[in-house]
Amino acid sequence: MSGTKVLLETSLGNITLELEDQKAPLTVANFLRYVDEKHYNGTIFHRVISGFMIQGGGMDFELFEMPTHEPVKNEAANGLSNKTGTIAMARTSMVDSATAQFFINTADNDFLDHKNNTPSGFGYCVFGRVIDGMETVRKIEASDTTSHGPYDDVPVDTVTILKASRI
Repeated sequence: MSGTKVLLETSLGNITLELEDQKAPLTVANFLRYVDEKHYNGTIFHRVISGFMIQGGGMDFELFEMPTHEPVKNEAANGLSNKTGTIAMARTSMVDSATAQFFINTADNDFLDHKNNTPSGFGYCVFGRVIDGMETVRKIEASDTTSHGPYDDVPVDTVTILKASRI
């Protein structure tokens, strides 16, 4: 793989991503649009579940949802699997509802993969992987979490994406 690379500078260290431009072109373009618009700067990892994933890119430090563009078409049927260290789009129960939020898998989560074209089987689109900084992902994953308003699994100590940029 030799796709576009993105650096996530977080309050706990850096994470370098390599994106799957060929297998998830719409999703990568969507993600890079948010990177280029500096949307991710100042957002937090608002959902952290040890042994599963860390999710971010959609909320500020007060847990207010950031405005987004229209949803992107779900490309989960691209043959990529939700393996440890991959990055995928978060979404609602609607297949084509992903906007800016993403998650990094901290375990092999094959149950999130595309199985069929039904709403329950469509899966979550993997569009890249961590190529450097998995130790930072593990630090974030180890965060103590709590409930905050309607949200569960929120880190007690805020983990912020200070800056996201192409490299």
